[in-house]
Amino acid sequence: MFEITVNNRVIDAEEGETILSALTRVGIRVPTLCHLPDLPPVGACRICIVEVEGAEGDGLVPSCSYPVAEGMRIFTNSRKVINARRTLLELLLSNHPDDCLYCQKSRDCRLRTLAEEYGVRERTPGKRFREKLRDLTGACVVRDASKCILCGKCVRVCEEVQKVSAIGFVGRAGRTVVAPAFHQSMNVSSCVGCGQCTLVCPTGALVEHSSLDRVAAAVGDPEKCVAIQHSPAVVLAVAEEFGLKPGMDVPGLLNAALRRIGFRKVFNSAFAADIAIQEQSKELVERLKSGENLPLIAACSSAVPFIEEFYPEFIPNLSTVRSAQSILASLIRTRFAGEVGVSPDRIHCVAAAPCTARKNEAAHAVPGGEAALDAVLTSRELLRLLRLYGIDFNSLLPEPADAPFDMRSTAGKLSDVSGGTAEAILRTTHRLLSGRELKSMKIESLRGLDPLKETTIRIGDAEIGVVVVSGLGAARRVLDLIRSGVMRDVKLLEIHACPGGCIAGGGQPFGVTPEKIKSRMQALYSIDQSEHLRTAHSNPDVRALLETESAPESAELFHTAYAPRDVIV
Repeated sequence: MFEITVNNRVIDAEEGETILSALTRVGIRVPTLCHLPDLPPVGACRICIVEVEGAEGDGLVPSCSYPVAEGMRIFTNSRKVINARRTLLELLLSNHPDDCLYCQKSRDCRLRTLAEEYGVRERTPGKRFREKLRDLTGACVVRDASKCILCGKCVRVCEEVQKVSAIGFVGRAGRTVVAPAFHQSMNVSSCVGCGQCTLVCPTGALVEHSSLDRVAAAVGDPEKCVAIQHSPAVVLAVAEEFGLKPGMDVPGLLNAALRRIGFRKVFNSAFAADIAIQEQSKELVERLKSGENLPLIAACSSAVPFIEEFYPEFIPNLSTVRSAQSILASLIRTRFAGEVGVSPDRIHCVAAAPCTARKNEAAHAVPGGEAALDAVLTSRELLRLLRLYGIDFNSLLPEPADAPFDMRSTAGKLSDVSGGTAEAILRTTHRLLSGRELKSMKIESLRGLDPLKETTIRIGDAEIGVVVVSGLGAARRVLDLIRSGVMRDVKLLEIHACPGGCIAGGGQPFGVTPEKIKSRMQALYSIDQSEHLRTAHSNPDVRALLETESAPESAELFHTAYAPRDVIV
């Protein structure tokens, strides 16, 4: 530890850290565009430059990659620094479109915010090659090259964190763009729809493929009965956005808000999550008894295409249970439609989800059947819809979700957090194998933000090795270890594509931080701890529904199939 001087203030610095990390640690703000805290710096944007007394040249250095040294004198806001940052912003804006009024990310655009902060009020239009300015082919993510500033954050997240490499730098010099390999479109790339690129993009170059206009049109159509379902992670996003205090019945307020917009029926996805958990638990028990297709892989909507694409040999290991939103949509079109006497053709099924990948479920039919969902709104789209209709949560009273899919356990809510699905499955699996409830519902070893978590649960004479991963990079490491035989005793593998689970999904509000993820985790764990219905198999409505479903009907409604996925890379 040694001392450095920053803006005439003495602070402590550590050997080996960068100027940016040292300044951030003590609360001194330095603007960035390309920096990702958990990855090595690249210094692509140079917006983070600071003035270092005695440094070579003009003394301006990129703080993200420049190491600290004892006795260093640093200035973060000198006239030279401010003018240099302003010039850099002007250069970036010279090739940027002037469509902020229409841009999907205008409220959260980092480039626009910095331009405002540094007083950039004029721009000299530049000329730069752009190929395929707008790529609308992907069901999940839209790529707009005209808004790309080549910061590389999306490329690094896709390559270094998620290990998917769906996009990269293509072309050279002034013809460089961020695109899939060989300048192909998103629909034939290796993209799995996780949407993590949209969370780090500082502009509107990568955004979700919006279904907002289509849903608003359906709500306004008197011939349609529009039903919407929302997941626990979406509720958390709404609570954060509107500043709703802890302890408030946020699901109830959201139910009321959605009815004010015009949705005829409002359901809770956690009900179907209870169904999914019970079906996955049955699968696990059957595979434990047969010894085949282990580990059982409970994968999210991004992890499934990831395995289909990169690890097709693990397809037999995938749980055949559909996602909760697809299960509930199927029930709405069949059982609910029959009970209320509405033709399935008149029902328009919408899901509000924290995930961009779930848009695939509305865009594509599943093997052996048709897509039950008409549209999927991300949390961001839902928030825009609530603002569009001028919803004031302070004027609302909580309302229950619609029957018959309103009852849910806390196990169903835990499915949106990393480790929660495995924890919920183990609660029910213990009951199926032993006839008793798990002594401690809380499995501490499966909780937290670690990308890899392991534990072993003993049920009678059986030992069940459990591995939980969040982030596809971690998933790749574990699958490689299982394939090589290093991990031999894994019986249950949970994979969430997004770090922390669906609560940090690619469709959640921008500005996701580890602190926010922890807060969302704790909110769901607090609900789990405070309520009495904590296992999927104890949900009386789900139990009654499963008892009335025949095996063929159950297989059609709740299960699907998978196939290898061919892409260009």
